[in-house]
Amino acid sequence: MTPFHQVLANNLVANITNFTVWFALTFWVYLETRSVLATGVIAGVYLVFTAGFAIWFGSLVDHHLKKTVMLGSSAASFTLYAVSLGAYFAAPEGALADVSGIWLWAFIVLVMLAVIAGNIRGIALPTLVTILIPEDRRDRANGLVGMVSGVGFLTTSVISGLLVAWGGMLAALGFALGFTALAFLHLVFVRLDEPRSAAHDDKPAAPRTVDLAGTIKVVAAVPGLFALIFFSTFNNFLGGIFMALMDAYGLSLMDVRAWGLLWGVISCAFILSGVVIARTGLGKNPLRTLMLVNLIAWAVCCVFTVQSSILLLAGGCFIWMLLGPYAEAAEQTTLQRVVPLERQGRVFGFAQSVEQAASPLTAFLIGPLTQFIFIPFMTNGAGAEAIGDWFGRGSERGIALVFTLSGVIGLLVTILAFNSKYYRRLSAAYAAAGPEPAKARA
Repeated sequence: MTPFHQVLANNLVANITNFTVWFALTFWVYLETRSVLATGVIAGVYLVFTAGFAIWFGSLVDHHLKKTVMLGSSAASFTLYAVSLGAYFAAPEGALADVSGIWLWAFIVLVMLAVIAGNIRGIALPTLVTILIPEDRRDRANGLVGMVSGVGFLTTSVISGLLVAWGGMLAALGFALGFTALAFLHLVFVRLDEPRSAAHDDKPAAPRTVDLAGTIKVVAAVPGLFALIFFSTFNNFLGGIFMALMDAYGLSLMDVRAWGLLWGVISCAFILSGVVIARTGLGKNPLRTLMLVNLIAWAVCCVFTVQSSILLLAGGCFIWMLLGPYAEAAEQTTLQRVVPLERQGRVFGFAQSVEQAASPLTAFLIGPLTQFIFIPFMTNGAGAEAIGDWFGRGSERGIALVFTLSGVIGLLVTILAFNSKYYRRLSAAYAAAGPEPAKARA
C-alpha cells in the first residue's frame, strides 16, 4: 500500500470516529429534548467552530509537516473526548436533558471541539494530494478522497444510530476514544516523504504567522477565484438548512435506528461517485462539472420533500450525495492547479473559513424560524389552508417547505453563476495554469 493510500485509510478511521460522534450527539440531543431548536444550534456550533479555526489550521498545515499536524489533530481530539466523558459523568441527573441548562450546552461545546480538532486533516489531505500525486492524476485522487468520505458517511450513520440506541452518548464517547487512539498509533508508522516548504527553506528565521493578507493576495491574483469561493459560500448558506433540519425531518418519519441505517444505504452514493471519478476524472474543465452538478442537486432539492415519503427522501438524498464528491473534487482540483503548494494550506483554510461562515447564520436562524414560523404556517396557518390538501399539514410539512424553498433559491443562483463572467475567467485561468502550479514564496 502506497503512503497516499495509507493516509487515506488513516483519515477514513479518523473521519468515521469524529463524524460518528457528531451524528450521535445530534441524534441523542433530539431524542432527549425533542427540540428542533437544539439540533439547529448544534449545527451552528459546528459551523462556527469550523469557520473560526480553518484559517489557523491552514497556517499550521503550511508551516509544519503534514504528518505532524495530523498527529496533533488526533491527540487534541482524544484529550477533548476524555474531558467530555468526564463532564458526562459529572453532570447532575437530568441536567443533560435540559435545553435551558448550562450543563447540556457545555457538554455540546466540549464534544464539538473534539470533532473540530479533526478538521485539520481535511485541510492537510488535499495538500498531500499535491505533494504525492502527479498533476494529471490529481482529479482521480480527489475522487478517492471523496470515496473515503462516502465510506465514512456510510459507516458513520449506521454506527451512530446503533450506538445511540444501545448506550447513548456514553457509548459514542467510548467508541471515539478507542478509535482516535488507533488512528494516532497507525499514523506514527506511516512514512511520508514531504518536501519542506518555502517557509522552512527560504526564510528559516521568518515567523510562522497566519498571514491572512498574503493569502488574500494569492486568491485575488487568480481571476475568478474569489467568485468560486463566494459561490461555494452561498451554497453552504443554504446547506446550513440541511445540517440543521435533516435529522429532525428524517426522525419525524422513522425511528433512530432506521434513520441511521437509511443513511448508511444512501451514503453508498458517495462511494459510487468516488469510484467513477477515480476512473474517469472530471473532464478538461472541472468548473463546468461543478456547475452542472449544482444545477442537478438544487433541482432535486426542490422536489424531494414535496410529499411525506421515505422513498422520495431516500432518492433525493442519494442523488445529492452522488453529486457531492464531484463538486468537492472539482473545487480541490482547481485550487491545486492555480495555487502554489507552499500556500495551499492557507488557501484551503481560507476557503473553508469563508465558505463555512454563512452556514452558522443559517443554522442558528433556521431552527427558530422553522419552529416558530414554518411549522405553525403548515400546521394550522395560511400555508396549511393554501397548499395543505396536496403538500400535507403538520410540523414535518413545515420542515419540508423550508427544503423546497431553499432548492428553488439554489437553482436560480447556480444558473446565474453558470452564465457569469467570473466563471469564464476562472475557467480560462485554470486552462492557462499549465500542468503544475507556479511556485511562490510563502
